[in-house]
Amino acid sequence: MRIISGQWRSRPLIAPKGDTTRPTADRTRETLFSMLTSRLGSFEDLRVLDLFAGSGALGLEALSRGAAHCTFVEQDALALDALQTNISKLGAKDQSDVRKSSVLSLGTAIKPADIVLMDPPYLSCAGSVALDKLVRFGWFAPSAWISVETSIKENVEVKGFTVDTVRNVGKARLTFLRPEGI
Repeated sequence: MRIISGQWRSRPLIAPKGDTTRPTADRTRETLFSMLTSRLGSFEDLRVLDLFAGSGALGLEALSRGAAHCTFVEQDALALDALQTNISKLGAKDQSDVRKSSVLSLGTAIKPADIVLMDPPYLSCAGSVALDKLVRFGWFAPSAWISVETSIKENVEVKGFTVDTVRNVGKARLTFLRPEGI
């Protein structure tokens, strides 16, 4: 596992020990960030929310590409160890906020995110449940792009969000959403 592009290009990342976390494959991350780049142009000065963060690969990739700040949310102890190690190795502490909690335990946002990256456990519907709750707590900017990685067997449809694109990459499905009426 490595950073694909930006200031930390090719820098290695460590994955959490054990099998409770499934890191996003490099190929899937490449597809995800290519899709985001085609929509955003630049990540400069954007705020990112990395939910079910695991190793932090998604949020760290966004920071490497110029995002201003990333809030990482993860509750698994082994994943948190890997996440903290990766942030330290890249020197990203000043740009990072690590929340050691369940995604569903987040309260009201201080500042909304421009990009939301979600990689919940496959076949859990946790992404849909989190979207429904977090929109009510102001976590999404009106122009936010939200990516939810699921199994190709899952569809993400949540009231209050429009599906922009769905792309299958190997065993993963990337669903891009936009908030409605924020």
